[in-house]
Amino acid sequence: MSAKGKSDFSRRMFLRGAGVTMALPWLESVPVWGNEAATPSEDAPAAPKRFAAMFMGCGVNPDHWWAKGEGEQMELGKSLEPMSNLKGKLNVIHGLFNKSATGVGIHPGQTGNILSGAALQKGAELRGGISMDQVIAEHFRDQTEQASMVLGCEQPVTGYHETNFSMAYSSHISWQNATSPVPMEAYPSLAFDNLFNNQGNRRNQSVLDRVQEEVSSLNGQVSTADRGRLDEYLTSVREVEKRIQASRNHKEKADQRAKHQNKPVVAMKRPDDGLPEDIREHMRLMCDIIAMGFQTDKTRVATLLMCRDISGMFYPFLGVRTAHHGASHDDRSDSYHKITHYYVSQYAYLAEKLDNMKEGERSVLDNSCLLFINSMWSGSAHDSSKVPLLLTGGLGDTLQTGRSLNYAEKDDADRKLCSLYLGIMNRMGVQQNQFGDASTQLAGL
Repeated sequence: MSAKGKSDFSRRMFLRGAGVTMALPWLESVPVWGNEAATPSEDAPAAPKRFAAMFMGCGVNPDHWWAKGEGEQMELGKSLEPMSNLKGKLNVIHGLFNKSATGVGIHPGQTGNILSGAALQKGAELRGGISMDQVIAEHFRDQTEQASMVLGCEQPVTGYHETNFSMAYSSHISWQNATSPVPMEAYPSLAFDNLFNNQGNRRNQSVLDRVQEEVSSLNGQVSTADRGRLDEYLTSVREVEKRIQASRNHKEKADQRAKHQNKPVVAMKRPDDGLPEDIREHMRLMCDIIAMGFQTDKTRVATLLMCRDISGMFYPFLGVRTAHHGASHDDRSDSYHKITHYYVSQYAYLAEKLDNMKEGERSVLDNSCLLFINSMWSGSAHDSSKVPLLLTGGLGDTLQTGRSLNYAEKDDADRKLCSLYLGIMNRMGVQQNQFGDASTQLAGL
């Protein structure tokens, strides 16, 4: 075993095996986080704060997206019912808008700046701005093994929309600078490999089998309670690893098919491109990978593009016959409510998973801010005058939760999406005086 920081035995311990490195979750025997370690005379440092954004394109069912009241007594519209178990840790925020995404035409111009607030350039040259997740990632770059996870469940598309915006804006929400999106990982098997530094010709072998000797050694050094926590963590890794293996096999077969057909894998249709055929399994795997990344402090920043703008995804398991984008044009229908409800359920899945991961007196969710966002309110009207938005988690008691906040009747200057981002970043210790079109934090947050 090896460790980082000032002590020989810190939370930044890693279990190492042939071609694999596994970070550990919080353990009471070593109550420190990050690269820092407390001496016997010092208090343990505060738990790390994390941020994740989950994106759904093409709007929501506006009839069933609402909340009333506060705390555990909060009432939720039908589309938000998956969050019922976490109402006390949820903020439903209504009426915020991204000025640069209004009056520019539909779809790409409403999506490519959802996390940056930057004005987007039309034509062949991409130009927008760095997204707030990457501002946070840069701040923590030296404190985590992986600056950020940028994941997706649908392949990016190329070309141009009828509005003359590049379709790259529809395919990416995370941008490393004004001209370049962060490369998005759509394959669960590769995201899993990145999580555990799983490399070389042994990557098809179990990562747990390769660190078993160090697991045995660690069990002899930690408390009884920590042995239980460690066993629970390793069991969850094993469960995900088993599911990943099927995804890995699909990816390898797809690579061979693409090579035979002399075309890039991303140009092939699902599941010929190696992505899981069942989108439910794909999204759950990506959520599990984010959860483990946060639990082990591998990273403190993640984005998950659950579907891209103008998505072509189908949902036979919902009994919906129309593809996502087409269904959004009838956004008040029961079919689109089912789609909206499904995406909120994926958000709830990750939130509940993080809430079940304990860190001392709190959970990983309590130390995180989990954002659900869509680039428009109504898919039938392509209305981006306000965006659907959920926040879950208290960022280490810096963010009050259990509220329904309505900014719809506020002046435009007081309902800026980027003002929310400023508030989140500053609560994470990423001090910014200006971001996008905002120079003040969102009032009432």
